[in-house]
Amino acid sequence: MSTVINTTALEDVFHSDVLPALPHSAIALLQLSQRDDVGPPEFAKPIEADPGLMGQVLKFVNSSYFGFSREIMSVQQALTLVGSRAITNFALWNAVFSVIPNPKFGPFDLKSLWQDSLRRAILARKLGRSLKVENAEDLFAGALLQDMAIPLLLKELPEQYQSLVERRAAEGRRLSGLEQELFGWDHADAAALLANRWSLPKDFVTLIAQHTQLDSLLGQGDAARGGACVALASLLPSCSDEDWNEKAEFVRGYERLTQGDQASLAELFVSVDEDTASFAPLLKLPTPKRTLSAYLAE
Repeated sequence: MSTVINTTALEDVFHSDVLPALPHSAIALLQLSQRDDVGPPEFAKPIEADPGLMGQVLKFVNSSYFGFSREIMSVQQALTLVGSRAITNFALWNAVFSVIPNPKFGPFDLKSLWQDSLRRAILARKLGRSLKVENAEDLFAGALLQDMAIPLLLKELPEQYQSLVERRAAEGRRLSGLEQELFGWDHADAAALLANRWSLPKDFVTLIAQHTQLDSLLGQGDAARGGACVALASLLPSCSDEDWNEKAEFVRGYERLTQGDQASLAELFVSVDEDTASFAPLLKLPTPKRTLSAYLAE
C-alpha cells in the first residue's frame, strides 16, 4: 500500500527555489485588474512596455477567433474592443506558458498539456456564457491554468509520478484521485498554491483549487455554476488519449449543469473544436488531432 505524504509536504515540494517568477508585465496587469478606477490607457502601459507581449496581444485580437473586419493596430484599441479582462487573462496565460518548465518526463509532452488546457478553457467560457455566468472570461483563465502545476510536479517528483502516469494509463483513472491516494493532495491543490504564491486574484485561485470537485460544485446550485463549468471542462479527454474514460461522468455532469441533451452538447463541441482550431496557432500550438466531436460520436 502506498505511503501517504501529509499535505504540508506540498509546501516542501514547491519551495521558493522551485517556483518560476512571472514577468513584470503580467504582474502589473494583474494588479490593475483588481482596481475599479483604471481603464484602457492604464492597461496599455505594461503591455506596450513589453514588445513580445504587445505583439502577442495584437495577434490575439486580429485573429479569426474575434473576426474583426479591420486590423486592430493599437493596444488601447484592442483593450476597448475586446475588454481588459480578456486581454489580461490572455497575457496571464501567455506569461505562465513562458515560465513553466518542460520536465522531459517519459511520454509527457508540454505542448499537449497546453493543448488540453486551451480546449478546456474554451469550453468553460462557452458554457459559462450560455449559462449567463458572471465574468465568463475568468472561467477561461481558471480552466487554462488548472493543470499548470503538473510540469513542476513531474520535475520535482519524477519517481512518484512515473508510477502515477503508468497507473493512470493502465487503470483509466483520474490523475487527481491517484495523487490523493499517494500524497494526500492533488495537482489542483498544487496549482492553487502556485497561484497564491503569484498573488493571482482569489477568484482564479478558487476556480483552480476546486476543478477536481465537480459533484460538490454541482450540489451547491447556481452559486457555484462558474466553478462547475471549469470542473466539467477538466473531464474532457486529453489530446493524447485514445479513449475518453470520463465520458459518462462528463455527460452526466453536463446534463445536471445545463438541463441539456446530447444534441446541445454536440453543438457545443462543434463550436469548441472550431474555436480551438482558430486559437491554437496564436499560441504556437498544433490543433488537436482528434476533435471533441469525434470523441463524443464514439
